[in-house]
Amino acid sequence: MNQLKLFVDLTRLKKPIGYMLLFWPCAWGLTLAYDFSSNLENYFFYLLLFFLGSILMRSAGCIVNDILDKEFDKKVFRTKNRPIASGKISIKVAIIYAAILCLLALFVLLNFNQFTIILALSSMPLAFTYPLMKRFTYWPQLFLGITFNYGLILGWTAIKSEIDIVPIVFYLGAIFWTLGYDTIYGYQDIKDDEIIGLKSTSIKFKGNEKNFLFICYSLLLILFLVGGYFMEFNNIYYFLTIIPFLHLFFYQIKIFESKDPKSCLKIFKSNNMFGLIIFLNILIIKNI
Repeated sequence: MNQLKLFVDLTRLKKPIGYMLLFWPCAWGLTLAYDFSSNLENYFFYLLLFFLGSILMRSAGCIVNDILDKEFDKKVFRTKNRPIASGKISIKVAIIYAAILCLLALFVLLNFNQFTIILALSSMPLAFTYPLMKRFTYWPQLFLGITFNYGLILGWTAIKSEIDIVPIVFYLGAIFWTLGYDTIYGYQDIKDDEIIGLKSTSIKFKGNEKNFLFICYSLLLILFLVGGYFMEFNNIYYFLTIIPFLHLFFYQIKIFESKDPKSCLKIFKSNNMFGLIIFLNILIIKNI
């Protein structure tokens, strides 16, 4: 039971916000591409596959992140008690866990078409090198956005077996979403990160964080509206899109306090609701 608890801690399974933020873009892409006049069983089957894949890959990603960041985690108050940093789980055992999770994720992936499988496998270097970025650039959040929202492309290709302008536009928008919310998340550790020499957009835009968030979320809004135009959605889509973006501009940005870690975490977690509302909006407009 102790090993099970350590495994849960290692993979952050008690913190579903991580895998939900990975899952929502997958659900968006799948729903944008799906023809709801056909068999709905396939839609829910693919939705389940993406959900399982999100849990497995996020869990494996957490392990790889903790292995690479072991020495840094020891110096950060929020992360010093993580299983690898604290020595409760060895790197050897952690690698075995990560390998098993990746194998299970591969079994999930094999249910998709060949094009989607190739695209997914090609994203693996991005997924597992992201933790290194904060050593070299102030833009690790950008790399996270590129990686975390890749599922939007996969959701589209799982149905269409090809890429066109629509998923790319929504994908670019989703990258700015992640760039915003992970910058907020980064302010929890900014003092420790500055001391140990790590980089982030939180540090780069310190003092101008709300302006940066406004730019990110504005670009997200514009790209999602453009995506709706390419999808030839009717005016209801544009009305529905206002609702989640009110949350971003009049809740997240307004109450965000960069010096209050609890506020940062609360706002970060609220992005799960944003992802859900966008998903429901697309689902509604596709079925009207």
